[in-house]
Amino acid sequence: MSKIYFASDLHLGAPNLKESRVREKRFVEWLDKAAIDASEIHLLGDIFDFWFEYRNSIPKGGARIQGTIARITDSGIPVHFHVGNRDLWSFGYLESELGVTLHKDPIIKTWDGVKCYVAHGDGLGPGEYFYKFLKKIYRNRLCQRLFKLLNPDLGIALAGLFIKKKHFKTDGLSSGEKFTSPEGEILYKYCEEYLKKDPSIDFFIFGHRHLPLEFELPRPNSNSSQYINIGDWTKHFSWAYIESGKLRLNK
Repeated sequence: MSKIYFASDLHLGAPNLKESRVREKRFVEWLDKAAIDASEIHLLGDIFDFWFEYRNSIPKGGARIQGTIARITDSGIPVHFHVGNRDLWSFGYLESELGVTLHKDPIIKTWDGVKCYVAHGDGLGPGEYFYKFLKKIYRNRLCQRLFKLLNPDLGIALAGLFIKKKHFKTDGLSSGEKFTSPEGEILYKYCEEYLKKDPSIDFFIFGHRHLPLEFELPRPNSNSSQYINIGDWTKHFSWAYIESGKLRLNK
């Protein structure tokens, strides 16, 4: 039997160092407790509010998180790092220094007989065309190489102006939109459409939305599938785990 833990959206570094450090210490405590009985730990993106690896530099801060993750992987527990829309610029440091397995695209895994679709969740589903265009630029290798030419102090400062302060929401919502209904959720719609192609998925597990959400998804000729958003660590301090084939959401 396995126990798989999921957490996301810590946004380490935002909105300022003082508030970020309080959340960082709480998250380290959670990681230490999860490591007691975890088979795997999955971090579903936006752990850092901004992350970019230069050849010889990384953004300062987050030493407690990085050290804890390295200690956990050194103990033999796999940690999977799913890049989000804020920390997608990873080029090998997290894997080589922290020992994580990095995922830049959604993955499908089976644990204890349940088939799971796991991702950060950004850019999936209908709409968000401007962001999807931006994401292609963010992931373009030429654009990444050009950004690397900037002095790290300048590059990180520019990112702070464009990404960190502009988009960090005090209400904890990544899109700024309030919850209305399952049908109003872009990721819920994405799951509905995906099940038409592959009805074998039992659980869809996402971050990004900053809201702990849990809904059933109808499947033809089968028990319902389940969509879960694990929330965030900026407001809700929520997380999820799978054990004995059951998915649970906690705070």
